[in-house]
Amino acid sequence: MSLPPGRLRSPMAWAAAAILASLLVLALAGPLLWGAAADRPDPFAVLQGPSRAHPFGTDNLGRDILARVLTATRPSLLLALGAVLIGAGAGVLLGASGAVVGLRARRSLAALINLLLAFPALLVALFLTVVFGAGAGGAMLALAVAGVPGFARLSQTLAAAVAGTDHLAAGRVLGLRRHRLLRRHVLPHIAEPLLLSTTTAAGTALIALSGLSFLGLGVQPPDYDWGQLLNQGLDRIYVQPLPALAPGLAILYAALTFQLLGEVLAGGAARRSPSPRTPPQPVEASGPAEDGLVLQVEDLSVELPTPDGVIRPVRGVSLSLRAGEIVGLVGESGSGKSLTALAIADLLPDRARVSRRTLRLLGADLAAMTPKQREHHLATGLAMVFQNPASALNPSLRIATQLTEAVRTHRGADRAQALRDASDALRTVALPPALLRARPHQLSGGQRQRVMIASGLMLRPSLIIADEPTTALDVTVQRQITGLLADLRRETSAAILFISHDVALVGEFCDRVLVMYAGTIVETLPADRLAATARHPYTRALVASVPDLAADRDRPLPTVAGAPPDPLAPARGCPFEPRCPSRQDRCAREAPPLDGRLDAAHRVACWYPLPVQAAQVETDRVETDRVETDRVETDRVETDPVKAAPVTGAPVKADPA
Repeated sequence: MSLPPGRLRSPMAWAAAAILASLLVLALAGPLLWGAAADRPDPFAVLQGPSRAHPFGTDNLGRDILARVLTATRPSLLLALGAVLIGAGAGVLLGASGAVVGLRARRSLAALINLLLAFPALLVALFLTVVFGAGAGGAMLALAVAGVPGFARLSQTLAAAVAGTDHLAAGRVLGLRRHRLLRRHVLPHIAEPLLLSTTTAAGTALIALSGLSFLGLGVQPPDYDWGQLLNQGLDRIYVQPLPALAPGLAILYAALTFQLLGEVLAGGAARRSPSPRTPPQPVEASGPAEDGLVLQVEDLSVELPTPDGVIRPVRGVSLSLRAGEIVGLVGESGSGKSLTALAIADLLPDRARVSRRTLRLLGADLAAMTPKQREHHLATGLAMVFQNPASALNPSLRIATQLTEAVRTHRGADRAQALRDASDALRTVALPPALLRARPHQLSGGQRQRVMIASGLMLRPSLIIADEPTTALDVTVQRQITGLLADLRRETSAAILFISHDVALVGEFCDRVLVMYAGTIVETLPADRLAATARHPYTRALVASVPDLAADRDRPLPTVAGAPPDPLAPARGCPFEPRCPSRQDRCAREAPPLDGRLDAAHRVACWYPLPVQAAQVETDRVETDRVETDRVETDRVETDPVKAAPVTGAPVKADPA
């Protein structure tokens, strides 16, 4: 455990370190230095008050009370630490497991924790002490069990915030087992508040154990701790208060030490190294199916329950990808693009219901597999590149750990081989291997996105799903990332499903384009025909809304009029009908199918698609307007000497003659 540099320089840190060091010295050296004096009876010094020979007096057998208080440091601290560590360990595992288990198990854990919290911890400790039997061991176990619900509730609340993060989803895509997800992707992110609670709970446990010993339920004679010494001195408190105050001051001193220690160590976080395990055996070969399809999806639908009712953000989606093909999935925000990708990768929330007629990856039917087989097949055959690499990468782990854990999990590679593979993957994405020792916050946005791509390449997947990988990047880095994906496609023949709302980028980068609106595919066509021959009114509106440098800046940018349909009240007919300028009565009554009768490569879900000629005429008109605008601007500059003046030097003025 390491402390932040700023905390080492704080007065509280030095005070806590000094007090803790004194307790450790007393716990280690107390029985050795004062153990004999603490157990030596003296019939001639029974129940004496404070003196030079006995600063805190003696007990009923003439034993030195100060020596006994110092000697009791070790058992008092060990029992308290044992109780809090057992309780914290069990409680954290119980509560944090909710982030990596299924919905039913999560609900059962929540119900169990709520039931345990219904009973006061002190009453539980007293009851269990009687059940386990009076003594040091029984008291320690009773307090440990009583502390489990508190730690479980805290860790459950903290883990719930981690459960929805992208880096945990990325770990699931990699097929990491639940214990590995818990240890590497959940616990490090909740360690700080848990550490604070554990150290402060140690002080509370010390007081509780002393209280049980004071009541006669804890440490039993001839052994002793501070609680029993306090009991023995209580009878003399009105005559000679020091024999009773001495163990009380020791309890207070140790409890304050744990409180200060918790404040100082709150910023620390534990780090543990992963250990390789034997990967499960795959059930299918990793490669395209006999028909060349890497991914085949038919009639995919997703339902999500909400407080207002069930919504269907994805409805009847069908798509396929071949080896080496880049397919773009484009549409407005909320059209269902990312949910479609998450459904394919089996990353939807537990409450979501997914139905499909066919879902095959590399020729294998995912529905026919067991959960473990499906998890391994997805992890080795599919890679996800998320929109925000800053949240998809685990901020608490080094890049080396995040790149190597998948290959060590699924390929059984040792650490040295995994590091070599990680170095090669970084070189593939044009990054130096020296970045393996860096953490995500030390990288730029483009570097983090390249690391995400390198992470996906570690298992050489046949399908890469890039969910808006360039959205948060500037134009230059966008070009670098898309160029990198294109190079990887050529080198590895991987299929790429490229999700974006940038129509211009998709048309330039992809081979085919799928246009999605309100959870359905409304048009599919070759990318090189997107701008000129799109026939669905929605696609034409998306293309028209792309900004152009030659456009008239005095006019507002074109947009798609209206708003997307309410998912709680889906329309009977075409979902785009309320916003369509070409709508007719049939559009409101019937939903059009995705029709490819005229062109197998170009299918449109529209009853009245725009004719190709009209679409081409519209494109020609826009191009003519741009040329005319450029010509007018050129003529205006040439006839205006001031406008035609050079940028540098003195301005050229017009001749008044």
